[in-house]
Amino acid sequence: MQTDTSAEATPRLSGPVIVFMAVAAATGTSTIYPLQPAIADVAAALGTSVAAVGIALACGPVGYLLGLGLLVPLVDRFMPGRVLAAQFGALAIALAMGAAANSVALLGLTVGLAGACSVVGAGFSSVAGRLAETHRRASVLGTVTAGISVGILAGRIVGGWLTDALGWRAMLLVFAAVCGLVAVCCAVLLPTAPGAADRGYLATLRSLPLLFVHHAELRVAAARGFLWFFAFCAVWAGIAVALSQPPYSYSAERIGLYALAGLSGVLATRVAGARTDRDGPRRVILAGLALAGSATVVASFGLANTALTLTCLAVFDAGLFAAQVANQSTVLAIDPAAPARFNSAYMLVYFVGGSLGTAFGAAAADRYGWQATALLAAAAILAAAVLTASSRES
Repeated sequence: MQTDTSAEATPRLSGPVIVFMAVAAATGTSTIYPLQPAIADVAAALGTSVAAVGIALACGPVGYLLGLGLLVPLVDRFMPGRVLAAQFGALAIALAMGAAANSVALLGLTVGLAGACSVVGAGFSSVAGRLAETHRRASVLGTVTAGISVGILAGRIVGGWLTDALGWRAMLLVFAAVCGLVAVCCAVLLPTAPGAADRGYLATLRSLPLLFVHHAELRVAAARGFLWFFAFCAVWAGIAVALSQPPYSYSAERIGLYALAGLSGVLATRVAGARTDRDGPRRVILAGLALAGSATVVASFGLANTALTLTCLAVFDAGLFAAQVANQSTVLAIDPAAPARFNSAYMLVYFVGGSLGTAFGAAAADRYGWQATALLAAAAILAAAVLTASSRES
């Protein structure tokens, strides 16, 4: 009698491996942020302006965008342990090169390379989508997403602390050493399951735009993700500008402490993953958007009240992170055997929304004020909710 051994041949993710994936995702994601609080120190060391260093640091998001398209699909074709170990190794080298940079041009190059390799978080998400059991896929994804959320917050905090203690060059070397250690752990701990992709690498890259043509659920997921990540980045960029201006005139350090409210998002991802596995993504997405939209409206009128603002930011982050976990789980479920190219296509659109939101939020808060910026962000969240409620592909 012939038996189906495919399930047995596919390794599953144990609890310790899932925790490692979350920690590794946090580590990789954090590397795009540590130089941001050290921008003045870097400018002084290189004998250049803060504006020039700012342009160099902008190479990080550009590299990240390229990495989403070029590197994330590799985990569908090759063993995830080898792919992610290689990316962490390259990330360690790029960070070490950044520590030795003696010009803005070289710094920009190394920051761009580090940004490209820091997409390992998206790679881990794709691995979770392929190897986690179907009934707990969203829960595993929630754990990995929690790690990514921690990385976004910790990169700035740890980077600033290490810069004050050791200097920015030594700080980058510490990050490089940690990435080197994670590279070794990836090679040892991650499953050795061969990739399940049935097409070549170049064919995969060429297929990314066509995925939106052939898969309505991807179009819907990407559109609403674009809208709420636009709102997310607009709110955080806008509030930084608003708090830096009169009547507040807060210091950069004090403004940075507002980001601690984002820790609520870490807890929300775990809960959202479990609820998505139980109730389906639509309910979780709509609940998350309702929380985030309401918090944004309240925050638009309450900036003068610090406690109220922090509470609103906590609810805002929790709602959107919950929606992201549920939304991304629908993307990874389109083709569970090879989810990375769908994840890559989705994250490209998602990241473009965030980039536009950052630019819009800073400019709008400066010209029109915080209240108008927050209400426009709430309108984008409402549009995402309407799209979700009216779509059959949710």
